[in-house]
Amino acid sequence: MRLFTPEAMRRADERAAERGYPTLLLMEWAGMKAARVYRALFGEAPAVVLAGKGNNGGDGLVLARHLLLEGVRVRVYAEEGKGDALLALKALLAHGVEVRPLEEASWAEGEVLVDALFGTGLKGPLTGFYAGLVERMNASRLPILALDLPSGLPHAPHVRATATVAFGGLKTPHLFQREACGRLFLAEIGLPKDLLEDSTLPEIATLEALRPLLPRRPLTAHKGSVGRVGVLGGYRGEGLLYAGAPLLAALGAYRMGAGLVHLVLPEGHPPSPLEAVFHPVPAPSLPPLKVEALAVGMGGGPWGAAWALAALEAGLPTVLDADALTLEVAEAYRRRGLPAVLTPHAGEAARLLGTAPEAVAGDPLEAARALAERTGLTVVLKGAPTVVAEGDRLSVNPTGHPALATGGTGDVLSGAIAALLAAGLSPFEAARLGVFLHGLAGDLLAEEKGIGLLAHEVAEALPRARRLLEEGRGPMPFGVV
Repeated sequence: MRLFTPEAMRRADERAAERGYPTLLLMEWAGMKAARVYRALFGEAPAVVLAGKGNNGGDGLVLARHLLLEGVRVRVYAEEGKGDALLALKALLAHGVEVRPLEEASWAEGEVLVDALFGTGLKGPLTGFYAGLVERMNASRLPILALDLPSGLPHAPHVRATATVAFGGLKTPHLFQREACGRLFLAEIGLPKDLLEDSTLPEIATLEALRPLLPRRPLTAHKGSVGRVGVLGGYRGEGLLYAGAPLLAALGAYRMGAGLVHLVLPEGHPPSPLEAVFHPVPAPSLPPLKVEALAVGMGGGPWGAAWALAALEAGLPTVLDADALTLEVAEAYRRRGLPAVLTPHAGEAARLLGTAPEAVAGDPLEAARALAERTGLTVVLKGAPTVVAEGDRLSVNPTGHPALATGGTGDVLSGAIAALLAAGLSPFEAARLGVFLHGLAGDLLAEEKGIGLLAHEVAEALPRARRLLEEGRGPMPFGVV
């Protein structure tokens, strides 16, 4: 599944029309599927449809007709469009529905607003009458069903929808401005399948795409045959041992399926009886380890880069996290040609790119691509959503919950990705799968407990997430209609 820009989606529509596919059929399917979502969410609650003059408005007029046929009370305020939108208006008028000017729009308690004002064709921020209308809609506190995109996105002001029905494919605002979209549904509207698989667009990680990547464990498996991980991190300063982060990474590796974890820490009593082989060292160094992959830098503080440069000598696939994320380290791994995964958050990515965190957060896709190009390594740009980049490939992860915003969850993720590297996956596939399962674990826990998760709980939920993926099921952040 691909993630479309609004422009790319319009091109897909145009290419379908060039092949002779009737665009009116696309509109009919869109409005019909949106009406299906409306009924599932709001039942027989009366609808107030606000339709602009473009094709998005036409989608809303088709929805109004289908709701009317199902016995739902509908009031419509619309601008007169042309082409397919005009035909949709005439079809609705044939049923005797009164369509009043958009300027007269009003609503009352108990009604549901249908936002069919602007779709992917919006050129800039809403102003004047439309900005005011959107603000009125938001202030109404009524449920809002947005068609394709909440009107105004990706700019402000925009509609804050209760739910959004995306037509044909998901667009970037659906995932990167998710809060404005509410519950998300993807409606298949009849576009030829090949037009939805544009290889130049980012991928969306899905159950179907990632399930085949899960490492299989034969009956003859033993701890040395399913992937062994070395974790190097922590530091000693001011008489204190900082070792919590690497311990969480080790737990993440085990819960993702590593057969054995070697934990290289500064000298000192280990803070918990984790089932790992401990290697206490006086300073960052690489003891002899029989492992297939490494996770390096978690909790490393001023020792972070030294841990990474020491680990370089192993010549193994490596996850570089936290204090190991420096350009010096990235360049050293690039020169050696080693498969490595960088796992920065927005602030760390901004430091590596020499820009502001706001710039990274404003365009995560471009930031991840640029960092992968600069370093020559696989990049996991953590965020909501997380982006994985390698060369010209981009993958956007749809799983994850705000409850994951707590200390240590990133360390768990690094260990999980390292376990998948040790099992033989490529850096890009290990990163995609690890991020997906880590996010799914957060989704499962948040569904049960809400906010207030602990990082070790996320690690403990990884086997459950993995089992759900093996079975081809699990909560996904969007429904398909």
